[in-house]
Amino acid sequence: MKYEHIGGINKGKVMLFALSTCVWCKRTKQLLNTLGVEYDYIFVDQLQSAEKQETMGELEKWNPRCSFPTLVINDDKCIVGFKEDEIRAVLG
Repeated sequence: MKYEHIGGINKGKVMLFALSTCVWCKRTKQLLNTLGVEYDYIFVDQLQSAEKQETMGELEKWNPRCSFPTLVINDDKCIVGFKEDEIRAVLG
């Protein structure tokens, strides 16, 4: 899977599963950028079929509904949806 990397303050492993057309995904990325957090993201809707299936399988481990955005922190905590207060509490 090809993740895009955004540099910043290392708060552990931060991974965002997103859609390029999703306004809540864009808001989540903007919040991470505002917080200056280092993170990786992947636009699932822009993947080819085999890679998309692999990525959806990974996403399903964290979020069985496979909804977006899904933010995984340190392979431990998962935040589904744009929950600004919760994201700020964990990464702020």
